[in-house]
Amino acid sequence: MHKMARITKGILGGFSGKVGTVVGANWRGQDIIRSIPKPNSKQPTDKQLLQQTKFSMVISFLQPLKNIQTKYFGSGSGSKSRVNMAVSYTISEALQMNGDVPELVYNKVLITKGDLAGFQNVNAIPQTGNVIALSWEDNSAQGNADAADKANVVCYCEELETFEIFESIAERGVLTADVTMPASYTGKEIQV
Repeated sequence: MHKMARITKGILGGFSGKVGTVVGANWRGQDIIRSIPKPNSKQPTDKQLLQQTKFSMVISFLQPLKNIQTKYFGSGSGSKSRVNMAVSYTISEALQMNGDVPELVYNKVLITKGDLAGFQNVNAIPQTGNVIALSWEDNSAQGNADAADKANVVCYCEELETFEIFESIAERGVLTADVTMPASYTGKEIQV
């Protein structure tokens, strides 16, 4: 069991790193100290290994999206960071098992999550020159959506294991936008 304590104003103030049997750190703006975890000599169970695999898979998949998710995933209130909420959501909602192997279900992955209405009936059509033509319906009167909302587009190529992120490419009210993919994406399946 890990014990954790907050360092309030004191003669030593906050510290970072190991001192004897404790470790000091700054966690979400709070200075804390905790005991050093004891090494575990037991082999992990199959269930633990599967959970570690899922976690590792999701963390490495979402890593390139960290800057976007820090700004736009959930409310960011409470004890979980927005990135942690994205990881939790992806593990619980966007992973499926194929035999004993976890797989991402791309149409269930959420890049952002919040109160703002998403773009409605989005179409992505490949064009010549590695261009993807995007179009959507006007839903600027829906909820708190506005015609001036900026569109961000995230494209993922599983084969290359890479993302292309396009921020503020058009306003919601324009109803169309084009993005140009790098040449390395030519002929490959892309998730938009």
